[in-house]
Amino acid sequence: MKKFIILIAALLISSYTFSQRGVRIGYVDTEYILQNLSEYEETRDQLEEKANRWKREIENRFSDLNNKKEALNAERLLLTEELIEEKEEEIEIEKNEILDYQQKRFGPRGDLIIQRKQLIQPIQDQIFIAIKEIAKSRKYDFIFDKSADIVMLYSDRKFDISDQILRIITRTNNRKQLDSRREKRQAEEEDKIIASNLEAEDLDEVEEEGKTDVPKPEKVLSAKELREKMLRERKEKILASRKVKDSTFIKNNNN
Repeated sequence: MKKFIILIAALLISSYTFSQRGVRIGYVDTEYILQNLSEYEETRDQLEEKANRWKREIENRFSDLNNKKEALNAERLLLTEELIEEKEEEIEIEKNEILDYQQKRFGPRGDLIIQRKQLIQPIQDQIFIAIKEIAKSRKYDFIFDKSADIVMLYSDRKFDISDQILRIITRTNNRKQLDSRREKRQAEEEDKIIASNLEAEDLDEVEEEGKTDVPKPEKVLSAKELREKMLRERKEKILASRKVKDSTFIKNNNN
């Protein structure tokens, strides 16, 4: 109620202040935006899977603890008072450990809340950046969140800019994906150039040593073609070396 009163006061003040040109007001529904973002769905699924895993773990530990309680009750008549007290103390300690673990995972400051904030924060930042972009370009004086604590008793659909926010975020994400693909293609081209340069350097060294007169390649070869070419050249060198040895051996025998 207090926030609602503050909102009304702000609107009244702004209406007076901007009476010359009129006040531009818009609102967004962040829950609607989040539900229509694939990134949020993936994040939510990850959190739900993790929360379910923690929940099963806690349930299993409580089940084991109940089995220990039942076993103690069944053996109570056969045990001494000291042994019964010792086992009851162990059960109580284990119970407190499970409760502490449950609080650590699901408490108000637990891992689930912390990780939700960490995963959701980048998406919320995207929404905020898109809101600022629209507010600046269309000269909005106020933009409210329909799903926040401030109660909107009435809202005209024409002032809802949620779909515009979605379009901006989608366009930004598509541009990032396009940049990523472009960088990948650029990296592949750089790899080809590096492979070509390495091959040219190897051929220069061979020519300097007088081992072959193989010309430099006129086109960029793929990694597979380059490997096949090198193997072919090695085979030719070995065969040539064998021919020289055979001719020398024959010449010596004839003499």
